[in-house]
Amino acid sequence: MKPIHVGLLGIGTVGGGTWDVLGRNADEIQRRAGRAIRIARVADKDVKKARRIARRHARVAGDAFEVTRARDIDIVVELIGGTTVARDLVLDAIGHGKHVVTANKALLATHGNEIFAAAQKKGVMVAFEAAVAGGIPIIKALREGLSANRIEWIAGIINGTSNFILSEMRDKGHGFAETLREAQRRGYAESDPTFDIEGVDAAHKLTILAALAFGIPMQLDKAYTEGISKLTREDIRYAEELGYRIKLLGITRRAPKGIELRVHPTLVPARRLIANVEGVMNAILVKGDAVGPTLYYGAGAGSQPTASAVVADLVDVTRLITADPEHRVPHLAFQPDRLSRERILPIGDVETSYYLRMRVIDRPGVLADITRILADSKISIDAMVQKEPGAGERRVDIVMLTHLALEKNVNAAIARIEKLPTVPGKVTRIRLEELL
Repeated sequence: MKPIHVGLLGIGTVGGGTWDVLGRNADEIQRRAGRAIRIARVADKDVKKARRIARRHARVAGDAFEVTRARDIDIVVELIGGTTVARDLVLDAIGHGKHVVTANKALLATHGNEIFAAAQKKGVMVAFEAAVAGGIPIIKALREGLSANRIEWIAGIINGTSNFILSEMRDKGHGFAETLREAQRRGYAESDPTFDIEGVDAAHKLTILAALAFGIPMQLDKAYTEGISKLTREDIRYAEELGYRIKLLGITRRAPKGIELRVHPTLVPARRLIANVEGVMNAILVKGDAVGPTLYYGAGAGSQPTASAVVADLVDVTRLITADPEHRVPHLAFQPDRLSRERILPIGDVETSYYLRMRVIDRPGVLADITRILADSKISIDAMVQKEPGAGERRVDIVMLTHLALEKNVNAAIARIEKLPTVPGKVTRIRLEELL
């Protein structure tokens, strides 16, 4: 049978890994796919490097549009990143009847609705397993493996850089800035780490997961995003003392009034498996009504793990390339004419539990004032610790864990507490999830 010809856009870290995996496991892949899969064309700005890797096994070009428009190409693999040129290339490939495989989470979170509509109209597939959590097959799990379930919620560690920083802060007791420098030294964080440490990368991935879980369009602009740059070693230590660990989680959940879509630091009980995921590893918890909680763990980035997902998509597309488009697995798991219009809840309407830490002047009546304000805002306390003041100190830390409360009520209570003359600084608020 005629081999499937692939056009590879970008032969950097993931593109090079894809070339390597396809070559190394060619026989195994052909046995699985039923046909040989070969990279016939490569496009990269660094033409010399591309030719050095491809040697004489593929045609190399500096212009990626040569690949998206080439008649001999069946599948285009987009690995250049970004949301501008990548969007144009993907839409051009679709317009020329090519199937597309991409690892570009930012592209899909931003322009996925447009891309999937174009692919649906043209009758081609867009596969994107590598866009979320690297080598972990979470996309396939949501689209196929859990298709019998009504998904209730997803909570995931989906950014390895931030997880490494939090793990190191907990293990070594260092501050955020020092730990970030160590992550950069080891190559886990970029020179500009904003997307990772401020939760933007995780928000891209969570937007995709929410669309698959609940059959909703991509809605990145409605995702609440909060990073880890303001976390202190004190909060990590206090959380540990209370039996919790702090993780940057992407959380999406069905709620009575809509769908939650939020990324933020979260206290998780230390006994939960996901709380014990350390370093640069990723893990995603999915709760289905029939199957219950399921956990997916593995490398969320890197050349070979991500290439594993890219090549798996190539195998899937090859298997289905002659199938009737109406009987393929839908891009967003649900039939395109049956997508839900459920609203995304603003963060103020989200209900969860909270960790509150405040530094107060140690005098009688302080605690009574604070608890009265919380009660007025319909916030009940689950646990409380008052730390002992140091020698000669007049200020002490009070840490409270609340029961479930509405975010807008917590914000109102914090504003009132910060106006008390006995609370000279800001109140630290971190959300808490039991993940049951």
